[in-house]
Amino acid sequence: MGKSYVPEPFRIKMVETIKMLSREEREEKIAKAKYNLFNLNSEDVYIDLLTDSGTNAMSQEQWAGIMRGDEAYAGGASYLKLIKTAQEIFDYNFIQLVHQGRAAEKVLFSVLLEKGKYTISNMHFDTTRAHVELAGARAIDCVVEEALDSSKKAPFKGNMDINKLEKYINQYGADKIALIIMTITNNSAGGQPVSIQNIKETSEICKKYNIKLCIDAARYAENAYFIKQRELGYQNKSIQEIIKEIFSYADMFTMSAKKDAIVNMGGLIGIKNDDQLFQQVKNATISYEGFITYGGLSGRDIEALAIGLKEGLDENYLKYRIGQMEYLAGLLDDAGIKYQSPVGGHGVFVDAKSMFPHIPYYEFPAQALAVELYKEAGIRTCDIGSYMLGNDPDTGKQLKADFEFTRLAIPRRVYTQAHLDKIAETLISIKERADKVKGYKITWEPPILRHFQASLTPIK
Repeated sequence: MGKSYVPEPFRIKMVETIKMLSREEREEKIAKAKYNLFNLNSEDVYIDLLTDSGTNAMSQEQWAGIMRGDEAYAGGASYLKLIKTAQEIFDYNFIQLVHQGRAAEKVLFSVLLEKGKYTISNMHFDTTRAHVELAGARAIDCVVEEALDSSKKAPFKGNMDINKLEKYINQYGADKIALIIMTITNNSAGGQPVSIQNIKETSEICKKYNIKLCIDAARYAENAYFIKQRELGYQNKSIQEIIKEIFSYADMFTMSAKKDAIVNMGGLIGIKNDDQLFQQVKNATISYEGFITYGGLSGRDIEALAIGLKEGLDENYLKYRIGQMEYLAGLLDDAGIKYQSPVGGHGVFVDAKSMFPHIPYYEFPAQALAVELYKEAGIRTCDIGSYMLGNDPDTGKQLKADFEFTRLAIPRRVYTQAHLDKIAETLISIKERADKVKGYKITWEPPILRHFQASLTPIK
């Protein structure tokens, strides 16, 4: 039987009315959107699982902070509060504010990457890969083999493959590897956590070859919670203690604060102790984002971020947060629906290749499932598969992803048990008619991050 639901460690104080269109209306809407879920209007969506980024519900303390935000252009009180909070959490000397995670990548990678260089990651997410390529470099994924089997249960399926990592360094040359990136949790692998032991071993290889280690820290708190639950020797450590150890092994980090800091907008760059690099980052921030003490954000957003960074570390909240994923995964277990297991930290990644074995990767089975979820019940999700991966930047040919996942990304503090029951019920209904579902072809696409804008049509 499925796992019991973890009660919310909060009371609901304000609600937002949502509507549910008829099946005919939804079919009309998705066709008009050219079968791209990003083209739908939010008012036409019943349960929105497109992303957990910036879609979270803020607390009363954060909303109170909105009123206290200091809107000074330079040296605002909210900025100083944020920097102090981040330095306490991560124990890094230098913190730079930016407006979101991809801005952090754009600023940092413009300083570190160039044509002819490579980055190696346990897995690059879409914007990370795009900014590596925009800087002229190339991205190499290096996740452990266990991650490639969605049904295999392993505690840390997000880990870097250490043997492959060293092999790639020797193959391409250490002088050509500009950066090693550790994504925690590993989003593209299904929100899977990375162990401290693996981070430490990766750090040791970086030091051996004199390569910088960067953490993609979007879901660092969820990763720390998994470490506390699963890694030997950490059960009695606090989330804060675990976080400090994680970041002690890296040289820098980028962060979309729109995830674990439970805000609607914001991002950070952390530099441990490289004053010269930090100066370059500040220069790039002024060019791309705005002055260094507001980084493209309003003072009220900065204040909410300073508060949210601490709220996201609360263990009762994290137990509930991961508990929602485990509850939904348990319902899918009962129905025999495969997903990346054990379940990840920010969503359930349904194995669309398993549900639609008749749809080849170049007809995008994960996108097909995303479209069916919307048509069936107004649920908006997204593809984490070959459709998102895109084309080879050098040959232009469609790449085949290691996974064909449809990601059910659960916003923080937003949906209830009944919503999760509805999601499971809808997936079960689609599974019963899976052999009748067809794939899609692209009729138009941009050269970079195509899944945000591409137009598709059903295969007849």
